[in-house]
Amino acid sequence: MPDTSQNDGVIVRRSGGVLFATLNIPATRNALAPEVVAALAAAVEQAETDPEVRALVLRGAGGIFSAGGNVGNFQARLQADASQEDPVATRNRQFGYFMERLSVLPVPVIAAVDGAAMGGGMGLACAADIVLATRDARFALSETTLGIIAAQIAPFVVQRLGAVATRRLGLTGERVSGQSTVAIGLVDQLAEDSAELDALIAEWLTRVGRCGPNANRVFKTLVGRCGREPVSPLLDEASHLFAQCMRQEGAEGVAAFREKRDASWVARFDADTVRAAQAVA
Repeated sequence: MPDTSQNDGVIVRRSGGVLFATLNIPATRNALAPEVVAALAAAVEQAETDPEVRALVLRGAGGIFSAGGNVGNFQARLQADASQEDPVATRNRQFGYFMERLSVLPVPVIAAVDGAAMGGGMGLACAADIVLATRDARFALSETTLGIIAAQIAPFVVQRLGAVATRRLGLTGERVSGQSTVAIGLVDQLAEDSAELDALIAEWLTRVGRCGPNANRVFKTLVGRCGREPVSPLLDEASHLFAQCMRQEGAEGVAAFREKRDASWVARFDADTVRAAQAVA
């Protein structure tokens, strides 16, 4: 049985070295209230600090990924005392801190979207490395239809889609689904329905499972630095990272290749395992 915990509407299960974090707040359509974001942040910290965790899968229960921000809390923030620090800006920025941490998590992150991913929900998907979705899943930068903006998720949406597509979606509130999400680079692969989505998650986790866990962590961190740091010093450091990997997992990986066998870290997943790890009681 997988290890399970539930906190503030987020079910976290660890199974086969993978952490499955499932949003389960049906009353708010899996809205990203502060306590929900805090629970997601705890899952991210677990994936970050536990060397046995090889991937993080984000999903929503009840046929919806996430409706985004909890609109019901917005009015209370407007009425809060803003004499010293604007409570609206403070709460908004707190979500951004979480997004930053999610985006640099060194293990692969898979977002599995079934149903709606609106506003911040779409932002969560854009911060993932791999986005899988059912054909009828719907994405939108819906904030401007409420007279507000996609503030803290904007850099991550631009990073995934580019500025042109982000402007189009954000300036119109357009909802996209199906093949158009693949065409703009939002979704990597579509499933016909939720059951096929489980199989697709298993397929991608099996691909991740072929890779050295430490090599994946080192590579993702290195890629995150590309474009932000001078190339030559970065390549100097990369050569030492390569040597470290070669002396650790690399020795086993090369031996397995030459001996035509699986490396010791190889893990495979099936749809039943994935389904059980995301089950909601």
